[in-house]
Amino acid sequence: MNSERLVVLSDMWGPKKGMWITSYLAYLQQYYDIEYYDIQELANVNLLKQNEKNIHSAFVEGGIDTAVSHLLKKETKPAHYLAFSMGGSIAWKANLKGLPMKSLYTVSATRIRKEVERVDVDVKMLFGSKDLYRPSVKWSETIGVDLEVVDNYGHEMYSDSEIIKKVSLDLLKKVMVKPEQVKKEAKVKVLAKKIS
Repeated sequence: MNSERLVVLSDMWGPKKGMWITSYLAYLQQYYDIEYYDIQELANVNLLKQNEKNIHSAFVEGGIDTAVSHLLKKETKPAHYLAFSMGGSIAWKANLKGLPMKSLYTVSATRIRKEVERVDVDVKMLFGSKDLYRPSVKWSETIGVDLEVVDNYGHEMYSDSEIIKKVSLDLLKKVMVKPEQVKKEAKVKVLAKKIS
């Protein structure tokens, strides 16, 4: 059985701020063939002073476009995408420029609120209720996507163990075939043979 591919895009910190990403990989690697990208590397962000303001500025002032360009060169086959924070904006923009995707799952991708065009793929967007910069309901209605908002979480909710479990289970549901589905499909095939 061939595993589905899952491309994971980090937040703006990459692996430099906590090892939470390894929890996602542990849950998902049994069912997906995973390609992980540190978006700082994709964006050629190489700062001596790693602080939030400097990193954010580096992405906004050209890093996002550089990351999109590199991602388009590296990924040419359709895959599922899981993207965190700034990684969500990179995935969104790359899809609009032709990156082939099967689905896009973003967590805390707040910069997407600046987008005016919808990606052409199945999208799931997760935000914390305490994230001040999450897109508005008006934006989601205009763009045509549903936002799932989880109470009592802020922007870095994706590093919380409960959110890691939730997101991982949502993604596993995409690739795991339930035994009842197999039985139903088998019954349909038997009926089809009897009818013909």
